[in-house]
Amino acid sequence: MANQDEQFKKVISHAKEYGYVFPSSEIYDGLSAVYDYGQNGVELKKNIRDYWWKAMVQMHENIVGIDAAIFMHPTTWKASGHVDAFSDPLIDNKDSKKRYRADVLVEDYVAKIETKIEKEVKKAAKRFGDAFDKDQFLATNPRVLGYKEKGDAILKRLAKSLDNEDLADVKTLIEELGIADPETGSKNWTDVKQFNLMFGTKLGASAEHAMDLYLRPETAQGIFVNFLNVQKTGRMKIPFGIAQTGKAFRNEIVARQFIFRMREFEQMEMQFFIKPGTQKEWYEHWKDARIKWHLSLGMGEENYRFHDHEKLAHYADAAADIEFRFPFGFKELEGIHSRTDFDLGKHEEFSGKKLQYFDPELNERYTPYVLETSIGLDRMFLAVLSNSLQEETLEDGSSRTVLRLPAVLAPTKAAILPLVKKDGLPELARKIVDDLKWDFNVQYDEKDAVGRRYRRQDAAGTPFCITVDHQTLEDNTVTLRHRDTMEQERIPINELRNAVLKEVDMRNWLMKSR
Repeated sequence: MANQDEQFKKVISHAKEYGYVFPSSEIYDGLSAVYDYGQNGVELKKNIRDYWWKAMVQMHENIVGIDAAIFMHPTTWKASGHVDAFSDPLIDNKDSKKRYRADVLVEDYVAKIETKIEKEVKKAAKRFGDAFDKDQFLATNPRVLGYKEKGDAILKRLAKSLDNEDLADVKTLIEELGIADPETGSKNWTDVKQFNLMFGTKLGASAEHAMDLYLRPETAQGIFVNFLNVQKTGRMKIPFGIAQTGKAFRNEIVARQFIFRMREFEQMEMQFFIKPGTQKEWYEHWKDARIKWHLSLGMGEENYRFHDHEKLAHYADAAADIEFRFPFGFKELEGIHSRTDFDLGKHEEFSGKKLQYFDPELNERYTPYVLETSIGLDRMFLAVLSNSLQEETLEDGSSRTVLRLPAVLAPTKAAILPLVKKDGLPELARKIVDDLKWDFNVQYDEKDAVGRRYRRQDAAGTPFCITVDHQTLEDNTVTLRHRDTMEQERIPINELRNAVLKEVDMRNWLMKSR
């Protein structure tokens, strides 16, 4: 656990040092759980968004995108259930005066049990060597099975208690497990209470005539209320999807873990409208499609897993999370939900407008079912950043910090470096910059010795360094250095564009998910 904490601190520190993420309004001592994306962060975030959009929208003829407003008519949130049911179970520690999400305290307890299982696996692998069969060990080892049984029982009880709104039992569970305040160790807890997460605001020129509004807590409802607008204007036939990315806001009382859980965050969602009765096959289809998208980035299959929901949301008949191994353990990265016809049905009920689809093949109208994929852009950003940050020892005994970002997502694709600041090398390097910047985000860097510049670009995540030297003046070739391997090759200037494109082109990366 200590190693995980140290690694996470390094990620947070690196994010600030290299212009990825800053505490918001830091000169005024910041604002809890609110962050700004710096010059590199905004590029990485944009590239993740573009990678999702191309895979989700551009590569599907039957999926289109919209950009719905953040402000929506307040009845929207009554219809969706957010006014009455969008809350978290919170518990206060009487001694530390700290507030926590009760369900997260229990889930973190189970995560520690899972860490024990991983330690048992590592010990066994070391003991048995090449003969070790991980699957068989997990299925037969008594200690591992005991841990797993205990963790599953805890999560099932938690899910049942939350489903029945039995908050007293959630507190009892916390007490039975001996869960303590993570900061102080105190076990002196208050009762568990529900807290609504929506931010309220006002719309109007004067206080007496102002309308109560909410900042949207999710982007999905903007899609549902536009279902007919898109279907009719786009002449869409079921099955079809509507995608959007955008900001959402939740008054997270227990926001924590850097950008993992924030009060202002961005979602990438797609709602797929289908014929009732086909939801099971589409649920499996999108689970498969989404995990392939994640794996296409090459961040390690072992770092992902599916987690089926024990407690289903009020609108779902099936739900699973794609979890990622963050520095603080496996946590939700993306959700795939079979939402039935709850959303369109409720908006029909509250608006008095028909939100149905006329199926020409069946010659009948029906309210479509919905299959949702929803991923947090900020969480995806953290997954990419934390997985990519590595310290490695080189053959000469020295070490380097390298940010092994998937090249397709890297903020800067190449840095162009003149070996020295004279003899016409800077001018030639600038010419290469001017040529490549039409296709890629590139950077000119002439400060410090070339070795130090390499290290700086490695830490910033730049996949390529292009060095212009005196030989360039003679034969128009440059040194192309690869970030991950540190290998160098000599190539003609006129081949640079294709060499970089081969490694950063979305087409090449996304083909891995097909």
